[in-house]
Amino acid sequence: MKSIMLLSTVFLSSFTAASSLTFFGNTHDQAILEDDNKVPGDNPLTYCSDPKDYLLAIDHVNLTPNPPEAGKNLTVEASGTLAQEIEDGAYVLLIVKYGFITLLDQKADLCAQIKNVNLECPLREGLTSLTKEIPLPSEIPPGKYSVHADAYTKDDKRITCLDASVHFSRH
Repeated sequence: MKSIMLLSTVFLSSFTAASSLTFFGNTHDQAILEDDNKVPGDNPLTYCSDPKDYLLAIDHVNLTPNPPEAGKNLTVEASGTLAQEIEDGAYVLLIVKYGFITLLDQKADLCAQIKNVNLECPLREGLTSLTKEIPLPSEIPPGKYSVHADAYTKDDKRITCLDASVHFSRH
């Protein structure tokens, strides 16, 4: 059950940590990705590169509503398989942008971040699924938000790398 939470944790905990700054996104100078890099399901997520060597194999991620809306609850339903246990020392490289303005560019302790969604390391390998509801603040300023999340084990094995983009509009 905990392993698929890693997927949402990469984004959801960064969203929680950044408060109302952002959710999902496309990054700085990256090329436009083909449809075959889209994460399966009803979501704005794309893989940064071919996911065949990622430790997290995502079956699907569904967001309700998609796209997310300020002031409403966001429900994330996902499933996938983690190929190995994720231990303390895992990290995520996060870039959060509002339009062209970088709001956050940091290396974060993945195990510390997942505590924001009531999880803790180690995350066990195997098949799992999750449903998580997140209240989005109504104070999110309108505009395009982006997040790039590149997660690694303590031994620098790539867990997953995801990009997405969401446009919040005025109420």
